[in-house]
Amino acid sequence: MADTEKLDLDNLVDEEVDEKVDEQTTEKLDIEVTIERRGTCERHIAVTISRSDIERYYDKEFTELMPSAQVPGFRPGHAPRKLIERRFRKDVTDRVKSLLLADGLEQVNKENKLSAISEPDIDLDAVEMPDEGPLSFEFDLEVRPEFDLPEWKGLSIEKPVREFSSANVDRALQNVLADRGRLVPYDGSAEVGDYVSTDLTFKHGEQVLSSSTEEVIRIRPALSFRDGKIEKFDELMTGVRAGETRIGQAVLTHDAPNVALRGQAITAVFDVLEVKKLELPELDEELLDELGGFELEADLRDAIKDQLHRQLQYEQHQRAREQITAALTAAADWELPPELLERQSHRELQRAVMELRRSGFSDDEIRAHQNELRQNSAASTARALKEHFILERIAEDQGIDAEEDDYEQEIGLIAAQSGESPRRVRARIEKGGTMDVLRNQIVERKVIELILEHAEFKEVSYEPAETEAEAIDQTAGGQGSDIPEAKPEPAEAAAGGRPKEPPIRE
Repeated sequence: MADTEKLDLDNLVDEEVDEKVDEQTTEKLDIEVTIERRGTCERHIAVTISRSDIERYYDKEFTELMPSAQVPGFRPGHAPRKLIERRFRKDVTDRVKSLLLADGLEQVNKENKLSAISEPDIDLDAVEMPDEGPLSFEFDLEVRPEFDLPEWKGLSIEKPVREFSSANVDRALQNVLADRGRLVPYDGSAEVGDYVSTDLTFKHGEQVLSSSTEEVIRIRPALSFRDGKIEKFDELMTGVRAGETRIGQAVLTHDAPNVALRGQAITAVFDVLEVKKLELPELDEELLDELGGFELEADLRDAIKDQLHRQLQYEQHQRAREQITAALTAAADWELPPELLERQSHRELQRAVMELRRSGFSDDEIRAHQNELRQNSAASTARALKEHFILERIAEDQGIDAEEDDYEQEIGLIAAQSGESPRRVRARIEKGGTMDVLRNQIVERKVIELILEHAEFKEVSYEPAETEAEAIDQTAGGQGSDIPEAKPEPAEAAAGGRPKEPPIRE
């Protein structure tokens, strides 16, 4: 689900304006507003504020300035008002303009019930205060689409269920050990599941598009990168030895940052430096303690089983969300602005990563999912935005919001997976400006849970799919997007993009 910031238009002008709130400035303005619909989410708004309001704001500012105004030849507070007005006119004009714009935007928002999903496109410096007559300004604004809320009670939902056997826990335990294993050089031919250290170059004809050195890649059926994929990667690399070169074909997606090569095939050149095999560690007392302070292997196995259940809950939640949103968005045939989709694609990436982290998925699995989202960013973001708009409407109708306990629970789950303290995780989220992403994630989950309380369930057998793709963090086609990248977790960054903490997965 994509996340849009919950915005109040009155908070979108200089913060200094917020300091000045009293009965006079909050008195209703005499304004005229014209709203032109230019698309599903686009509005052009023209605002005119009366001259009487302008004079009222000037009068208040000069009245407050009088006691402290410093004018040569006069003691503070004793200079004639007309002299103060002439001397400080420019400074007061800038202040009055900011106050009028802030209060005007607030009133426009309240009276017209605009559900803004981005900041208004307004050039504050270009707005001029008139010497006579009213103040006029215009701006463009992206708003939530207008729609009739679909019926959300009584939906029929398939619920994936399964029992976890000792064999399931055994396989997950092997993955835990694998993530604590060490790669050792192998003087032989590579097999599926082995690793290769390779210099990787992507080319179109003779033109080098991008490259990386000493990239460590596991041989799996597919190799995924930010803007495309190589199918049958296992067939390409099986049997390769150190010093050999393998050349494959990568296909860029239709959303690739390199517009000229979207949907086209490019060449991937692998100059293999080394073949490596994974050597598993012994599960001794020291490793048990390192994995989470476990005293016995049985304790670790219990923790693994709990995490498998959490991943099942994630799958149940995702399956339910897909079915719910498919039903709710069936009639949502809105056309969303491309600029909105481009901006929101990064927020969808952030939300997806948060959701996967709190559910206990490995960095490898998260990286692969990130690449999938990047490769289909326009379609996935459009779908996610429609879901978000509808779930947000239901939340408003039902009085659902995020509470402090909700934040603590979510942050605690993320912290448990990253091996950090909840306090540090919260500080990083706040510093990154993504608390609203977390808030929307919480609210949407609550709405889904409410819908599920009124749904009819049909249980279906669930078998998790094997991880088929190896994911690398590289834009094969070059010309990377201007959208800022989601910051990796510390464990991921410290390992150069490879997982450091032991994920538990089946």
